[in-house]
Amino acid sequence: MVLNKIRRLLSAEKRTIIAFTHPDSKISEQFRMIQTNIKFIMSEQYSRTILITSSGDSEGKSTVATNLAVSLAQQKKKVLLIDANLRRPALHSFFNTYNSIGLTDVLTGRSSFSEAVYHTEVWRLDLLSSGVVPFNPVELIGSLRMQELLRKIEQSYDVIIIDSNSVLEVTDTKLLASQCDGVILVTQNGKTKLEKASEAKKVLEFAKANIIGVVLNK
Repeated sequence: MVLNKIRRLLSAEKRTIIAFTHPDSKISEQFRMIQTNIKFIMSEQYSRTILITSSGDSEGKSTVATNLAVSLAQQKKKVLLIDANLRRPALHSFFNTYNSIGLTDVLTGRSSFSEAVYHTEVWRLDLLSSGVVPFNPVELIGSLRMQELLRKIEQSYDVIIIDSNSVLEVTDTKLLASQCDGVILVTQNGKTKLEKASEAKKVLEFAKANIIGVVLNK
């Protein structure tokens, strides 16, 4: 199911949160349509953990994750945005904050969640950036601590949006996908090859991930 088609942002706006800076724009409305579709697809009875991924790099998944999180917060949902791309983290740059402490610090016990979480200027939206890039991202993402962290924070948030690495590039994303309630696959028109998108879908299905839709980034 294609959740929606998003117009590709101009290069000068790659780190702009359109849903926050221009809430009345057509792009912001498209993100509201995506979150509405998710509402109908997924149950309201439990906290929803949604993974955002793609078949390849630079297809817009971080932009989609950030703007979707903002859109959900604007609908009075308490949202946590997690940067689980431990190789090429990007979410902290959207909020102009540092990445010196984050997910990796929580998973290694160097910091508590409350110390690592960043309360953004968007009401109801918190950010857990990646933290320092580790030498063992697969071990951290696949660890028992990661599973326990997700279970714990699900009690405090209505929705958890997780930005990840490309599913065909590394093992981390496959491990994480199986732990989430739903997965959204981001594709870019003119860049994502059909066979790669199909392969990404098969990999996610093999990991027993619940693919709830595709976002076409035009």
